[in-house]
Amino acid sequence: MFTDTNKKYLIVIAGPTAVGKTAISIQLAKQLHCDIISADSRQVYKELSIGTAKVSEEEMQGVKHHFLDFKSIKEPYNAGMYEKEVLSFLNKYFKTNNVIIMCGGTGMYIDAVCKGMDEFEPVDERLRTSINESYKQKGITWLQEEVKRLDPTFFGIVDQQNPARLTRALEVCLSTGKPYSEQRKGIAKQREFETIKILLNDNRATLYDRINKRVDIMISQGLLQEAKEVYPARANKALSTVGYKELFDYFDEKYDLGRAVDLIKQNSRRYAKRQLTWFNNDGEYTSFAPTQVNEILEHIIKQLTKLFYKIP
Repeated sequence: MFTDTNKKYLIVIAGPTAVGKTAISIQLAKQLHCDIISADSRQVYKELSIGTAKVSEEEMQGVKHHFLDFKSIKEPYNAGMYEKEVLSFLNKYFKTNNVIIMCGGTGMYIDAVCKGMDEFEPVDERLRTSINESYKQKGITWLQEEVKRLDPTFFGIVDQQNPARLTRALEVCLSTGKPYSEQRKGIAKQREFETIKILLNDNRATLYDRINKRVDIMISQGLLQEAKEVYPARANKALSTVGYKELFDYFDEKYDLGRAVDLIKQNSRRYAKRQLTWFNNDGEYTSFAPTQVNEILEHIIKQLTKLFYKIP
């Protein structure tokens, strides 16, 4: 589309877990003849597939996907690294293509590419070491309590099961004496592409039912075995993730399997709520129901035309 222009377009398909982002993005990519970039902070890991609902080769239907399965859970990875690698990829991709879709539910990763990461003063390594040691000894509950105490605003929108983000917020709070949320400037960096943002959402009852059914499917597909395989590396921050940490506690005999599955469903629903809060706070998304594929395509084409012709 629009092959006679130098303009480039990044179409973001975001939304809560289990809303149907993957299937819709693939349908759109086939219509727009473009590739897809994954914006999921856990699907980057090769060892995590079932528990992250990673798209299969069959489901891709021939559409090229990028930023899946390229890291080990033993390797450190964060939004800053993702930003640099995706921008480098886009620089090459846009030399021969004008449109690409970014699909995912990790708001911080999407923001990193679309707006850039805020830059903070370097954190003293002694403070960082102290926080990491406390986390290892006291667990993620301690991190959650500290961030909630020092910055309740950020705690309300962050993935509360993600120790990397909690740790980063705590580092900044303690090193500066100010809430992390107050120092996040939110000033978008200049990008060489235009952005069109779509938010998929559904009514709460339907979404929660989809989440519950997805968890049951994951269990039937072998999530228990997948969790057993990565259990020895459970101390890695990448594994403090909904779907895995609950099963690790089951392996540690803190509760039975039925309770673990119920907790996965409950924590997934809570995560979906935080995702929606994050995206709704952005103010740049246009919302659609997962059933409105044709309407989404029409909206994208209108936006592409508007941006191409600079219609005010």
